[in-house]
Amino acid sequence: MSVEQAVAVLEKQARSCADMDAGLYHDLLVRAADDIRAGGPYASVIEGYDELPLDAAVPLRILGGVHALVLTGQAPDLARYYPSVGGAYTPADADGAWAALRELLADRRDDVRAWLPRPPQTNEVGRANLLLAGLLHAVAGTGDRPVRLVELGASAGLNLRADRFRMEADDFAWGPADSPVRLPDAWRTGVPDWLREAAGTHPELTVVERVGCDVTPLDPGSPEGELALRAYVWPEHTARTGRLAGALELARDVPARVEAVGAADFLAGIAPRPGTLTVVWHSVMRQYVPADEWARVTAELDRLASAATADAPVAHLLFEPYPDQGPDHFQLRARLGDADERLLATAHPHGLPARAI
Repeated sequence: MSVEQAVAVLEKQARSCADMDAGLYHDLLVRAADDIRAGGPYASVIEGYDELPLDAAVPLRILGGVHALVLTGQAPDLARYYPSVGGAYTPADADGAWAALRELLADRRDDVRAWLPRPPQTNEVGRANLLLAGLLHAVAGTGDRPVRLVELGASAGLNLRADRFRMEADDFAWGPADSPVRLPDAWRTGVPDWLREAAGTHPELTVVERVGCDVTPLDPGSPEGELALRAYVWPEHTARTGRLAGALELARDVPARVEAVGAADFLAGIAPRPGTLTVVWHSVMRQYVPADEWARVTAELDRLASAATADAPVAHLLFEPYPDQGPDHFQLRARLGDADERLLATAHPHGLPARAI
């Protein structure tokens, strides 16, 4: 990408950070845009990666690498501004934080560049709020059967344990009361009737299989995998950090399998299974899949829908952005068998809170 394209990407990501209460990242990225124009350390970090597409989230790749250095105690001057390690940040600190980051990029260029080849993998636990709602909708619409969870772009597979999370609203709760993952204030305009009814008739679910795919899966049980997951959570979002910690705890106790394969090839090996509900779901991953492969994914999803039977139902649940559909463009949609896709809710990009349609 050209200098001006790189600047445009930075400024767009900065606006997104501001919109999602991440003032530290906003202020750093605004200054990084000026640094690119000046040919400074940030420009040096992305040198040679101009072949990445404009939507490849390059700024978040870099910030993930930087956060990893902060989390492992290798960036003490920057850490004072990072709440994830006990620091604090206000807009008055912007120049100091940028000076510390600029020095780090100059001194640890290669360490940060090592994060550029792969897309961010937040494995955002909050998005399970939407996936769980969709799952209860699917179970209620297809009969009370054991569930096979099949996730595309599963990263570390944390959301494959979503039935062990607890959703909470003012007068509503679903999931184990002692769950280490709590999804509070789940609905901003009241819990929809369809969810309330489905949760009431299905206070718990039987999940008999948890399997997913990812081109570059992370192992939540390894130090490297855990660090990557923590590094991609924005440092001011301490509630997200807490949910991640709880999901990592569950991952140690609840087995799930994530295969290192693309979504289309993975789905080709999935078929409906008599006596079970097969649920294929994904959240905010479609943008990272090339258009030709997504066409194959769509064909496989259509194959599964056509193969579904009354005794072997299939559901497709997705929480993805639809940028052409206005401000509430992160949408939960569901398709049961070969029926038409249904829009169920919209939500914050990180899943909390949701709003019923």
